[in-house]
Amino acid sequence: MTAETNKVMTRILVVDDEQNAREALRTILSEEGFEVAEAADGEEGLKQIQEFHPSAVLCDVRMPKLDGISLLRRARDLGSDSSFIMMTAFASIEQAVEAMRIGAEGYLVKPIEITAVLAAVEKAVEKRRLRQDVQLLSDRLGKKQQYTNIVGESPELHSVFDVIKRAAPTRATVLILGESGTGKELIAQAIHEESTRRDKPFVKVNCAALSESLLESELFGHEKGSFTGAIGRREGRFELANGGTLFLDEIGDISSGMQVKLLRVLQQHEFERVGGTQTVKVDVRLVAATNKDLEGAVRAGKFREDLFYRLNVVSVTLPPLRQRKSDIPLLVSFFIQKYCAEHEKKITGLAPGTLNALLSYNWPGNVRELSNVVERGVVLSHSEILNSDDLAPSSASARAETKTAGLLPGAPLNVIEREAILKTLELVGGSTSQAAEVLGISVRKIQYKLKEYAAIAASTASTLPQ
Repeated sequence: MTAETNKVMTRILVVDDEQNAREALRTILSEEGFEVAEAADGEEGLKQIQEFHPSAVLCDVRMPKLDGISLLRRARDLGSDSSFIMMTAFASIEQAVEAMRIGAEGYLVKPIEITAVLAAVEKAVEKRRLRQDVQLLSDRLGKKQQYTNIVGESPELHSVFDVIKRAAPTRATVLILGESGTGKELIAQAIHEESTRRDKPFVKVNCAALSESLLESELFGHEKGSFTGAIGRREGRFELANGGTLFLDEIGDISSGMQVKLLRVLQQHEFERVGGTQTVKVDVRLVAATNKDLEGAVRAGKFREDLFYRLNVVSVTLPPLRQRKSDIPLLVSFFIQKYCAEHEKKITGLAPGTLNALLSYNWPGNVRELSNVVERGVVLSHSEILNSDDLAPSSASARAETKTAGLLPGAPLNVIEREAILKTLELVGGSTSQAAEVLGISVRKIQYKLKEYAAIAASTASTLPQ
């Protein structure tokens, strides 16, 4: 058995002064894929808890040296989060109930049935896993708060975080590249919040939404009477952002005339309002974004090369969601919390296999599309559990894609099962708990299968010529 296999197995500790009982439980649990350790009394059990770090402890109530209730108290004092299941004879049920009052998950009455043991252990391990998942999600969302609403832990996203961390404190212009819906505005906001300008304005302009004349007035302002409808002086976005950050979204869509005027502001930090002669000086940090190939536009003569180099001092490329699918479970959790709060709905979880459908889809609309799908599901769901129909992408072709992706028609069932488990683990970054939720099976089943695959691989390797 390899170290990697041990790492993914669920550990169970059996603490009982009856040797036959310990050995019987070891056999039962080992056959179910658990890694099992034994202790003959409470003091030995406490030592094993500190060294073995079990997920669950099957503990007799009455034992020499240290009884089960005292062992539970000592374990909690030491910070152990192992789930405790007390084993007791009828005469000591009151003690087992007392153990539950101070934190045990349940109790079993001797003589113990195999089905009762497995059910109790499965439940205790699952409850511990859920507690850990809640804490992990809380920790992750806490970390996420350093970058407002940016959720994810994939290596691709961490590369983006690294650029933010290094570039934000400087005055450098930043160019954010990426497909529509990847969250370029959130990155711009994060750069501002991590900069020394965080207490100054963060001003946004969507360049693609305005004609050339309106965009010029929006950016630089105008004087009274400079055009029909200009009934007074108006400050532009550059003036409003003075001392802070100006975010120009869809910069690749501005006209050649606006490119010249924008280049002057970047070079000289000054401009005139539309219809005015007074030069206005500003101190603005510029962040721009586009989903277009600006280098290609430069080669085609559609975008000024000198402006491109002024914008491209620091560049960061946001990966599409299909390239960071391991972030989908965390994003779904975040959006469910967000939209339940906004729409006063209660969603407690996902039906088995639902995440699998979401992971199978390539999300051409990226995080924005996922956000819309989850919001629609939260709003329209009749249940507290969302299923794959609730969270299906809107188009028929997309729904078909989520239902057919990853199938291996004609393959043996064990091959399909192995492929499903390993591919899902890959998609969720190796998290057995997330993979279990995606596949609709228990964490223990995945751990057992990984142990089986490792044993097969080791056996195969041993038969190969040296």
